[in-house]
Amino acid sequence: MLVRFGYVAMSVTVANASPSRTMTYASFRKLEDRAAALRKAERIAEENLHNTLRLLKHNRAHDIQLYRFSSKLIPLATHPELNDWDPFPALQKGFQSIGQYVNEHHMRVSFHPDHFTVLSTPREDVLVKSVKDLEHHVRMLQAMGVDARAKNNIHVGGAYGNKEIAGERFIENFKALPEAIQKRMTLENDDKTFNAVETLQISERLGVPMVLDIHHQWVNNEGESLDELWPRILKTWLTPYGQADATNENPLPPKIHVSSPKSSSDIRGHADYVEVKPLLAFLRAIASYTERIDVMLEAKQKDGALFQLMKDLVPYTGEGVTILNQASVKIDP
Repeated sequence: MLVRFGYVAMSVTVANASPSRTMTYASFRKLEDRAAALRKAERIAEENLHNTLRLLKHNRAHDIQLYRFSSKLIPLATHPELNDWDPFPALQKGFQSIGQYVNEHHMRVSFHPDHFTVLSTPREDVLVKSVKDLEHHVRMLQAMGVDARAKNNIHVGGAYGNKEIAGERFIENFKALPEAIQKRMTLENDDKTFNAVETLQISERLGVPMVLDIHHQWVNNEGESLDELWPRILKTWLTPYGQADATNENPLPPKIHVSSPKSSSDIRGHADYVEVKPLLAFLRAIASYTERIDVMLEAKQKDGALFQLMKDLVPYTGEGVTILNQASVKIDP
């Protein structure tokens, strides 16, 4: 089984390369010239896009094919007081440069919209904001010119006093979304509310790929084992939404999220690095029937955690692990 590792948004090894510089609405309002304030927001966005491209080049230098973009590329992009502002024409070149690099080097990229983007909400105003945020993320991917294999990953959301009703509301609201949003969606189990079994059931009903978070499953489960769930999760990636725009020559592998508990007193928090043994145990358990898998590390040390994990895998090279390059391995059953 081919395993590729990636990381989230920020680098701890590339200096002065934040893709998430922002601007508060309070500071925006302090500028009396609104046009000048908008130009400032666009300049910050241009810097974020420039740093994103720097990180992609850093990734390529280290064989990292898997990367999650920051959702904060454009400051104030969905703020309700700036509905008349369209920053994309000014940022066209920056987005295109990113997309060209991603496409040229066959990278797998994604977004993870913030936790306030929830489709299970009973509140119409929250739903409207959530859809607007998803539209914004899709528009960023479209501006890059990357196809629908580039996904937006979200959680099902809150239970709001009745998890079954909330799940049905999620399904109803998902079905009402434009297809352009639907086909770029993946669903992830969370660590408090919708567990892996419940998220998988919704994924299967909607035909949407499921991203398994093995840390979340460890702290929020129904007693199921991961290797028992995996065959069903694997099938969700074979749906039309899972393989949107993919070709037979370049199918989209399933993706999982990996992190380790911060401490015994904070088991839901993310540690700086990823413990190799639990991850390797899972990968070995599924290797006999999973050809490829992409693993997104959600550790606090970002790319530093990826580099450390690769070092931690070296002692297992005589035990069914083959190091292929700086960010991928082959796992034998």
